[in-house]
Amino acid sequence: MTSMHASDLPLPRIGRGKVRDIYDAGDNRVLLLTTDRISAFDVVMGETIPSKGAVLTQISAWWFRQLGGVVRHHMIAVDADEIVRLVPALASHRDALIGRAMLCHRTTVFPVECVIRGYLSGSAWKEYAAHGTLAGEKLAEGLRESDKLEPSIFSPATKAETGHDENITIAKMRDVVGGDAAHTLETLARTVYAQGERIARERGFIIADTKFEFGRDANGDILLIDEVMTPDSSRFWPVDAYEPGRAQASFDKQPLRDYLDAERRAGRWNGEAPPPPLPREVIDTTSARYLETYRRLTGHPLDIGRAR
Repeated sequence: MTSMHASDLPLPRIGRGKVRDIYDAGDNRVLLLTTDRISAFDVVMGETIPSKGAVLTQISAWWFRQLGGVVRHHMIAVDADEIVRLVPALASHRDALIGRAMLCHRTTVFPVECVIRGYLSGSAWKEYAAHGTLAGEKLAEGLRESDKLEPSIFSPATKAETGHDENITIAKMRDVVGGDAAHTLETLARTVYAQGERIARERGFIIADTKFEFGRDANGDILLIDEVMTPDSSRFWPVDAYEPGRAQASFDKQPLRDYLDAERRAGRWNGEAPPPPLPREVIDTTSARYLETYRRLTGHPLDIGRAR
C-alpha cells in the first residue's frame, strides 16, 4: 500500500481533518478517506506513517460490527468494490480507496468530543496532580497515576480541527448541545465504552480512555460516527503489564509522543506547529505499533486485500 498524505477524489470535498479527508457522496452520504497523516499534541506531523490510515479505518469498521447491537452507527460500506458500486464516480480511484475508505450516512455532528476516562492518565493526570481536579471539577483525594476510576468519568471536550481541544464541564456541554442531547450523548458514550472495554480486555488490552463523536442523521436519529476506539482516539494498555502508580506502556502513538516530548525537553520544539522532522526509526516503530494493535485487537494481521 502506498503511503498517502492527502487524497484527491472526483467528489466535492467538504472537510479535511487532522487525518481524514471528507467527501460528499450524495444521497445523504459522506466518504471518509483516512490518510496516513499523524498528529500528536494536536499538531499534524509533516511525515506520514505507513499503513496507519488502513489500520484506523479497519479497526473502526471492526468495532462498528461489534457494537451493532449496542448503538446505531454511520457505517454503510468499507469494502472498496462495494463503495465503487454505490458511488460509481469513484470507479477509476478504487486503488486509493482500498483499506482506508468508509462510506457513511451523513449527519449533523454534535460540536463536542465525548471523552470517557476509565483510568487517570494523560492530561487528566496532569491536571489532577496539580489541582486535584478534572476540567475544574474536584476529584477524590489520594488517586495515583493510572489508577482505575470507579465509576469512569465522562469528560466532554470542545472539538478543534486545528489547535488544542479543551476539556469542558458537563454544564458547559449542556449549554452547547442542550440538556436532553447532553444526557443522551453521555449515556451512549458510557454504554459504548463499557462494551468496548470488556471486549478489548478479553483481547489483552485496557482502554484507559477514549473519545467518541456523535451526529444526528436526516431522520433525527443519533448515530456513533467518525472513528471508534482506535490508537488515535484511545489509550491502549496491555493488561499483563498494568501497574497503577506510574505511567503505562501504550499501544498507540506513544513512540511518537515520546520522541516529541524529548524534543521539547531539549528545547528543540515549542509544542506548536511546525513540528520537528521525524526520524525513520520513529516512523517505522510507530507504524509497527499500529499494525500490532490491529492484530491483537482483531485476532489477525491486517490484510487490506481482504478488508471488508
